[in-house]
Amino acid sequence: SQAVTTDDYKRSGMDRGHMCPAGDNRWHWKAMQESFYMTNICPQNHNLNRGDWKELEDACREWAKKEGKIYIVCGPVLYRQKHRAIGRKHKVTVPEAFFKVILCTNSNPPKAIGFIFKNLSGNHPLKNYVNSVDEVERITGIDFFPALPDDVEKKVEATCNLNLWGMH
Repeated sequence: SQAVTTDDYKRSGMDRGHMCPAGDNRWHWKAMQESFYMTNICPQNHNLNRGDWKELEDACREWAKKEGKIYIVCGPVLYRQKHRAIGRKHKVTVPEAFFKVILCTNSNPPKAIGFIFKNLSGNHPLKNYVNSVDEVERITGIDFFPALPDDVEKKVEATCNLNLWGMH
């Protein structure tokens, strides 16, 4: 099977949504280059990609500056249903949603927060997308921060308070 190309996105009405944004990889030209691999890209609603999703990317950069270091995990969410696909030559599955979870171990106490964005057009404040990491784990089936001490993991993954991140 051949790899997906940018051609498969043409005239689909979908953006090539980066999971790890190129702008987060300015620390090395190679990392920046690699963020354009199709394996880092999903079909994303144009308005979401340029709007609310980008707002969260910008917020993450601010948090990283403020906290010194944060961990970010993100990716597509595929619900148990028949998926839409785009692409003339190759079929590219269109995710129903996207998740992003953020952990800061530098802060005292450590904190984490999760987000779920439906792959749709919309213009909402970040708080509309907030979920606990536990909830994102339930939806995705992924255990995000297993290396944390159990008591810390339990505590940070259960809370979802944007105020702790300096946002309302």
